[in-house]
Amino acid sequence: MTSSLHPVIIIFAGALLVGVLRGRLKNFVSVLTPVLGLVNLIVIANGAPAGDDTWTLSVMDLELVTARFDKLSLLFGYLFHIAAIITSIYSLHVRDNMQRVTGLLYAGSAIGAVLAGDLITLFVFWELLAVTSVFQIWARRTERASSSGVRYLLLHVSSGLLLLVGATMIYGDTGSLAFGEIGLKGTGAGGILVFLALGIKCGFPLLHTWLIDSYPEATASGAVYLCCFTTKTAVYGM
Repeated sequence: MTSSLHPVIIIFAGALLVGVLRGRLKNFVSVLTPVLGLVNLIVIANGAPAGDDTWTLSVMDLELVTARFDKLSLLFGYLFHIAAIITSIYSLHVRDNMQRVTGLLYAGSAIGAVLAGDLITLFVFWELLAVTSVFQIWARRTERASSSGVRYLLLHVSSGLLLLVGATMIYGDTGSLAFGEIGLKGTGAGGILVFLALGIKCGFPLLHTWLIDSYPEATASGAVYLCCFTTKTAVYGM
């Protein structure tokens, strides 16, 4: 393994730096951060045996797969880093620190979600997606944006709770938290709850109202961020 730095760490660290820096240095770091993240991910992929490897973390009695580098997760990881580079460049004109910082945190959460190898790690980044992305709506600072953001957050946090309950039920039935093929057959209610959790973020019919409610109320750069990560992460999960 030629790199041992989780890709999310680079994005989150860069976001914190963007929050304290000013002027041209802030702009430089905001674009450089996802570039370095992309380089780091490429290095990891080249160092992994046959391009397929996992990083694990033991938490109490659970063995969590904090990162899984297979062909599909790497593809989405590359695409999300590229999207983060493009959105960072597009947002260079934005003077609102909150948008700039949460935009990078939002991109990092999406990257963490597609690299997750277990349902608990996925849940953590799933909820971070909701919390970080809502600020792209609230940043418009209008009454309608505020109300829309609250509705958005409630629905997406509920999606995370469905995912957590589903994961708990699957673990109780199978003894495994692996984020792999789950399906709707043979997994009982747990599989259905995970499916619904993914469906909310995918924008399934009747579960899609947050799309038409929130996107128009986001800022111009915020709408670009929203288009890049949330639904695409859900499609990966599906």
